[in-house]
Amino acid sequence: MSHDGFLGLAQQHPGHAKLGGLVGLLVGDALGVPYEFHSVQQLPARKAIEMQPPAGFPRAHTGVPVGTWSDDGAQALCLLVTLLEQGRFSLVDFADRLLRWLDRGYMAVDGKVFDVGIQTADALDNLRDGVSPRESGGSEVMDNGNGSLMRCLPLALLHRGTDPALVREAHLQSLPTHGHARSRIACAFYCLVATGYLQGLAEPWATADGRLEEVYKAWPDSHEGSEYLRELHVLRSFPKHDAPRGTGYVLDTIWSARRALEESTFEDVVRTAVLFGNDTDTTACVAGGLAGIRFGLGGIPARWLKQLRGYEIAAPLIPALLAKNL
Repeated sequence: MSHDGFLGLAQQHPGHAKLGGLVGLLVGDALGVPYEFHSVQQLPARKAIEMQPPAGFPRAHTGVPVGTWSDDGAQALCLLVTLLEQGRFSLVDFADRLLRWLDRGYMAVDGKVFDVGIQTADALDNLRDGVSPRESGGSEVMDNGNGSLMRCLPLALLHRGTDPALVREAHLQSLPTHGHARSRIACAFYCLVATGYLQGLAEPWATADGRLEEVYKAWPDSHEGSEYLRELHVLRSFPKHDAPRGTGYVLDTIWSARRALEESTFEDVVRTAVLFGNDTDTTACVAGGLAGIRFGLGGIPARWLKQLRGYEIAAPLIPALLAKNL
C-alpha cells in the first residue's frame, strides 16, 4: 500500500467505490467541521469553502487542525472495525467501541474528541451506567437527531446479503444512541440508497424507497412493520413541507444530502452540503459518503486528500475493506 496517505490511495484505486465511500465520508466531515453552527448567511462564497476557511472567518472548533474528522468519521470507523473484526454486526461490540471513542478518543484523530451531540452523550452515559445498548438511545419523537445516520455507511459498503438483513442491521446500529423508529428507518433508507449507488442504479433514491417499503410490508411483526411504514411516510413527506436546511434533524440531513447529490462532481456535492449551514460536518459527511461511491476515490479533489488527517488510523482497515463482503 502506498505511504503517500489518502492521495496515494486514490492514485492506486481511483475508481474504487467502497473506498470512495469511506474516504468521501471522512473528507466531507473534515471539510464541514470549521463551518459548523453557522447560518447560510454567515458562510463564505461557494469557491471559498475549503478545508482551510478564508482569513477572518470565525471558524468552529478553533484549535482543531484543518483536515480533522469529527465524531461522524470516528463513529463510522468504530462501526467499520466491528464489522471487519467480528465478521458481522455485533451490537455489544459496537456499543463498546462507541464508549471507547467518547472516553478514550478511539478512532478520533489525535485521540481527541472535540464534538459530540447532546443526545449521543446522554445515551452513552446510559450505556456506561449499564443500560442495554438496545435501550440506551433516546426513543421519543424529539430524539431524532442525525447521530446514527452519520455513521451507518459501512454497513452498506460491506453488505452483499438481502435487503431485510441490511435493514435490520441499520436499525440495530442506531439503537445505542437513537432508538426512535424514525431514526432507525432513516438509517435503513440511507443504507439502501448507498447500495443503489454501489450497484450503479439509475435511480438509487427512488429504488431504495420501494425496496424499503417491501421490506416493511413483509416484516414478521405486523404491528412493528406498520409502525415503520408510518415513519417511512413521514420520511417521504418531509421535502413536501420543508426545504433542506442542513439542521441536525435526521430527516433534514437526509434530504439536504439528497439535494446536494444533484451536483455533478464530488467537490460540488460536499460544498453544496456545507452551504446549507448549521450542522455542516454531518450534512457533508452523509452526502460525501454517497458522492464518494458515485464518483470513486479518484473523484475526490487531490488537495482535500492531501489535507485529510488520520491516515494512520484508517490505513490498517483498508486491506480488509477491499477484501471483505458480509
